[in-house]
Amino acid sequence: MRQHLTITSDPIDERALVGQRTISRTMGAAVYFSGVVRDNEDGRSISAIDYEAYREMAERQFEVIFQQIEQRWPIESIRLVHRLGLVKVNEASLWVEVIAPHRGEAFAACQFLIDEMKKVVPIWKKAIPA
Repeated sequence: MRQHLTITSDPIDERALVGQRTISRTMGAAVYFSGVVRDNEDGRSISAIDYEAYREMAERQFEVIFQQIEQRWPIESIRLVHRLGLVKVNEASLWVEVIAPHRGEAFAACQFLIDEMKKVVPIWKKAIPA
């Protein structure tokens, strides 16, 4: 399984990422997820979220999650981009692509990845009041 992880302070260029997709002829599903900052957090109005991470541990935890996915589903590739620093409302903080033979496998792997990421990857967020 191919994997590409980017943890960056740069804005996520979703159009460019989709344009860079590589997929073999035997794959029938490309699932994309974009996590976008909304204008409220815990009922409070916000203008942005400030993300920080323990980068080395985050990279290691993503690797563990990718290995778990590889053992469970026939995934061809995963690409994941997570932003750090200040991310304003309506901007993407997370972008995920999962390529698989069928949509069910792609959706399941993507859901698993995001759920596990929230549990074990040391990336923290601080809401910035509006």
